[in-house]
Amino acid sequence: MDSLAQEQERSLASPRLRYGLLARALFIGMDLFYGKKRTLSKFKVLEIIARVPYQAWENVAYVAMTHTFSKPDFARRIFEFVKESRQQQDNEQWHLLILEELVQKKGIPEGFLHYRVLPQLIALFYYHISWILYVIKPGLSYELNAHFEDHAEHEYMEFVKEAAELRNEPYHGDFKDDYGSFESLADLFIRIGMDERHHKEESLERIAKPRFGEET
Repeated sequence: MDSLAQEQERSLASPRLRYGLLARALFIGMDLFYGKKRTLSKFKVLEIIARVPYQAWENVAYVAMTHTFSKPDFARRIFEFVKESRQQQDNEQWHLLILEELVQKKGIPEGFLHYRVLPQLIALFYYHISWILYVIKPGLSYELNAHFEDHAEHEYMEFVKEAAELRNEPYHGDFKDDYGSFESLADLFIRIGMDERHHKEESLERIAKPRFGEET
């Protein structure tokens, strides 16, 4: 078994986190609007939403930096936090670009309201929830993101498991030089699922930490 297949099995064998009320409401809403079936279009919507917690944290951090110019060490820690959030956000952006390209190349029809307007409205709501939770208590926002990323990780791995044809379909996307080259779409989606796992683990690690590395 190759390393990517082993990583897929690792995710499938791990239990899902115990999702909170907000996360469960989001996942139920996704199923109501886009169906329970795992599709490229539904994953694209998932990735539109996945970017926004990192954008919210980055926004809070920039606001905080404007008030810490008299504390250069603290300001530096905030800036490092911003860079980390930007890297995670950029990673999610690559996922979105790849999925958008696949949807277009396969000629999958998508309604403008259902797949353009509605996802942005959901993302806007999720952004403000993530922002408010972070201001109240950062751990609450990290926990919500960990639940979202855990859900995404398992959904990608389940998608590869149930769609055997993905292993026979090569990946020749325009973004392979930026994100990575993979022999098949199965390998590509397993790699994306691993990214989501990594984001989940980072958020879980941050839950118990003080905001921006402040001293306790």
